[in-house]
Amino acid sequence: MSNLAIKPNITPPKMTKSVKDLAVIILAAGKGTRMKSSLPKVLHKIAGEPMIRHILKTAESLKPSKIITVISEGMDDVKAAVAPHPTAIQKQQRGTGDAVKSAIAELGDFKGQVLVLYGDVPLVSKDTLEALINHHRLGKDLGATVLAMAAPDPTGYGRIFQNGDGTLNRIVEEKDANDDERLVRLVNSGLMVMEGDGLADRLERIGNKNAQKEFYLVDLPTIFKEDDLATGVIRGDFTELKGVNSRAQLADLEALWQHRKRLAIMDDGVTLLDPHTTYFAADTKIGRDTIIGPSVIFGPNVEIEDNVEIRAFSHIEGAKIKSGATIGPFARIRPDTVIEQDARIGNFVEVKNAHIKEGAKANHLGYIGDAELGAHSNFGCGAITVNYDGQKKSKTIIGDNVMIGSNSSLIAPIEIGNGAYIAAGSTLSKDVEQDALVIARAETKSLAGKAKGKLKS
Repeated sequence: MSNLAIKPNITPPKMTKSVKDLAVIILAAGKGTRMKSSLPKVLHKIAGEPMIRHILKTAESLKPSKIITVISEGMDDVKAAVAPHPTAIQKQQRGTGDAVKSAIAELGDFKGQVLVLYGDVPLVSKDTLEALINHHRLGKDLGATVLAMAAPDPTGYGRIFQNGDGTLNRIVEEKDANDDERLVRLVNSGLMVMEGDGLADRLERIGNKNAQKEFYLVDLPTIFKEDDLATGVIRGDFTELKGVNSRAQLADLEALWQHRKRLAIMDDGVTLLDPHTTYFAADTKIGRDTIIGPSVIFGPNVEIEDNVEIRAFSHIEGAKIKSGATIGPFARIRPDTVIEQDARIGNFVEVKNAHIKEGAKANHLGYIGDAELGAHSNFGCGAITVNYDGQKKSKTIIGDNVMIGSNSSLIAPIEIGNGAYIAAGSTLSKDVEQDALVIARAETKSLAGKAKGKLKS
């Protein structure tokens, strides 16, 4: 894995037609029974984001005139995930050809090219799709173009055979292939671009005389051939074109996505001390000259500026961390947190819905929740904000240049004025004025001899 550079092996030529001549159909009606889940397959996540959102964003980057997602009845959650783009319902699971046919009404009188993608093939890149589209547009008398790939193990895929001019001769499904044909490693990815003009009529001509009694899109090139239109073939990268039918395959694609992201992050000027143990979300943003230690995990909605250090075993989600800050090791930064310049959050400190201002420090064993920690203030070891009373959460506001002593508890709502000093072990439930020294401990009592016999051996 460490030597695998996941990049398209095809370079797209310049677009030859307007993007208005392109429509995209994403097939996402499959139930994914092998996933053994009540969740539709395309909603299973890679990098914290549903697979369907990955392929949808790539489709959007092509700027087509419309994107239609084909779903099954009852898939309201998938419909919501692809909104505001329209959906079409495939009423019965009768094959890929039938699925594309379900989208014809949404296509209307569209006459450009139609690109067919799959909701469970989420890693295909914009470059690869542009190359597919332009290979088709630059071809002569092409009715369709298929995206092929060289599979290390072609088992289960339809084998592709080409004519001398590179156009498609035939696709042989594995169940129909003889022993020699099964040796061929060039296989069909399923992704295809085709002419939209007359597509509805051609889809009606696809038959279901096969073992599954289904209507397969792979039969469409034969229909085009009957109309004296050839089918082009272009090769893509197998690692981009992998699909998901099981939890194991989902994990495989997660690893591939993470590897691609790690390469991109490092190319952008970030140091990863142990890349294979660092995990990113789909929307993670990290500035240059940031250093990230081993076993750091980023959840959704994280933005890190330049020159930040994230030390080992930290977990960050929903946070913005500004230049010069140091986080960790073993820190947990939870959503709605902003950490300003040169602030320090140390080991075993948890921060949630808090604003840590410039130069502030919480170096170890603390909890800062629903709070503001003022500039250059120090939040001592074992100190906590007591933000929840069992019914509601309240806010703690700590001013600038404040010392919060070790093992202090600040019971919210409470405000600590600038320059205040809270002695170690204090429990506070009232506001503290500016520059006050506060000692809030119970008086120590020592009763001589009274402990004798209290402990049973």
